[in-house]
Amino acid sequence: MGSLGDCATRRTRILKNHLCHRHSSETVRSLDSNACLSYSPPELNEKQDFDTKDMRQLLDAHHIEDRDWLFGVVRQSKLFNPRERGGRVFVSPDYNQSMEQQREMTMRRIGYLLERGVFDGWLTGKGPEAELRKFAAFEVLGMFDHSLAIKLGVHFFLWGGAIQFFGTNRHHDKWLRNTESFAIKGCFAMTELGHGSNVRGIETVTTYDLNTEEFIINTPCESAQKYWIGGAAKHATHTIVFSQLNIGGKNEGVHAFITQIRDADGNVCPNIRIADCGHKIGLNGVDNGRIWFDKVRIPRENLLNSVADVSPDGKYLSAIKDPDQRFAAFLAPLTCGRVNIAVSAVYISKVGLAIAIRYALSRRAFSVESSGPEVLLLDYPSYQRRLLPLLSKTYAMSFAGNFLKMLYVKRTPDSIKTLHVVSSAFKATFTWHNMRTLQECREACGGQGLKTENLVGHLISEYDVQSTFEGDNNILMQQVSKSLLGEYLASQKKNKPIKSFGLDHMNSPSSVFSSQFSTTSMRSSQFQINMFRLRERDLLNRFATKVSECQAKGKGKEYAFFLNHQLADDLGRAFTDRTILDTFIEAEANIPAGSLKDALGLVRSMYALICLEEDAAFLRYGYLSTESAAAIRTEVAKLCGELRPHALALVNSFGIPDTFLSPIAYNWIDANSWSELKH
Repeated sequence: MGSLGDCATRRTRILKNHLCHRHSSETVRSLDSNACLSYSPPELNEKQDFDTKDMRQLLDAHHIEDRDWLFGVVRQSKLFNPRERGGRVFVSPDYNQSMEQQREMTMRRIGYLLERGVFDGWLTGKGPEAELRKFAAFEVLGMFDHSLAIKLGVHFFLWGGAIQFFGTNRHHDKWLRNTESFAIKGCFAMTELGHGSNVRGIETVTTYDLNTEEFIINTPCESAQKYWIGGAAKHATHTIVFSQLNIGGKNEGVHAFITQIRDADGNVCPNIRIADCGHKIGLNGVDNGRIWFDKVRIPRENLLNSVADVSPDGKYLSAIKDPDQRFAAFLAPLTCGRVNIAVSAVYISKVGLAIAIRYALSRRAFSVESSGPEVLLLDYPSYQRRLLPLLSKTYAMSFAGNFLKMLYVKRTPDSIKTLHVVSSAFKATFTWHNMRTLQECREACGGQGLKTENLVGHLISEYDVQSTFEGDNNILMQQVSKSLLGEYLASQKKNKPIKSFGLDHMNSPSSVFSSQFSTTSMRSSQFQINMFRLRERDLLNRFATKVSECQAKGKGKEYAFFLNHQLADDLGRAFTDRTILDTFIEAEANIPAGSLKDALGLVRSMYALICLEEDAAFLRYGYLSTESAAAIRTEVAKLCGELRPHALALVNSFGIPDTFLSPIAYNWIDANSWSELKH
């Protein structure tokens, strides 16, 4: 007991001294001199070795003035929810609004943009110039709000695009101008409850009534209900229905039909039932709905007939006799959606990186020396390692996205297959990259990344859907590998060189690499592209061999694919990485010697080497030794340090106005001050 009593007495004395202690004047002076943190704009201390306007021209590639005009159009209206923080005005949707309010705001914003002529020529304009102008506007609006972009994408690119590409003059004349003016509001009814990526398996059935010259569309079972149809729940007046076409008891496969689902007053049409899909993890400004068709009759002329038609007397007509080729022709025009999604993902990665890197250039934490100043977040090598490789990948994908857009706007019948493969590969890879980038940016911003107004966290839920719609990413990558295999086997069968998909490198002997990797060799674009080609060549050979072995044992081709899905995944990634690097090298080659080219050389090397480091295939299949892999890892760390001084200039080159970023990208102290709260 005595020892316990002594212990209690001692604790009491310590507490008394602590509570009653009068600080010496020296201690008080020390506390008073500890000044509060203040915000210092990174522009005051960060160098800029190259012209960011020139870099932006390379990244955006087209319609810079139109983009800046549209940025201004958005800034001018209170419809885009402007709010002042830290002396700057920012715009972004109010995600605290109810689902109904968000949907209403999306339509009001569309009305505002329509009045200002933003959509002029989106469907009636012709040629690559008109299409690229539309892409530029879509990219700008997507940086403001994904719901706005998707609402427009469904109306113009899916509904409008289907009429353009599946329809003929009779459809163009009747529907396109009214679509461009929003006199009618379109949606796109392909996905069903029971079938998403497997479009060929959809269960909606359409028959032809010879007596009335009408088609009859029917939902035969619950799994055939149209699902996730953007615009259907509230606003759309018409839809494109994808359905099996049954003529005279024979199923002719999937076809597309124009069908009215609401009248001009918004009332649902007879024999049609519509339900709301409800609240989602993101995109609540889009009214996704479900549709049932109860033997709905439509005129014969509403069949979109560029690929196939039905005559008044009920004969099925098509110049394409092979059902597989006919089905492919139906789906080919839908690549536009994948192009949009892929490029959109790159721009949202830019938004996340611009916010996170600007914050990291003004926020400090901890000291590396006793009594030394706190260190900027981006001066920590570990922090650089988190963000700068993602920045380099975003640059690489930006050049690749421009390549994809040009491939699309200059498409020809001969290039459709390449467009399908490249758009599938890029859509999957870019959207996966976007999610990874946003998550890393959210974590890199610490607690501030959790605030909705700072965007980086909330954008994750808004853009998560990109990995699913317009084709599940994993399925798309499987399609890429199957296409590569088909091209490879066809060339072998004909004993001719491979020409498609950039695989012509397989017609030459494989490169030989030194066992010693130096900085000079690892940063050589020739070394980098040769390494990527080595991986792609070997994986395609392995995949072909494994599939052939399975078939030799009596297995079907699809079953052989299933058994070798891991090789297919590796091959899809190898093709995509190599194609992206090809586009980067081509973009870099056109730049004259100087600081801009030097900076891009660092970015390109970072992209190439981080791909070499991250893909286990390089070690798994023996393309790299463990010593070489270690050398590459060391080189990546060096590149992080060399890219660090260019970080601000690289994100400023994105050309995103501060209005479209968030408070933590600028004066985050003032933005969180008490006076700001009162204001």
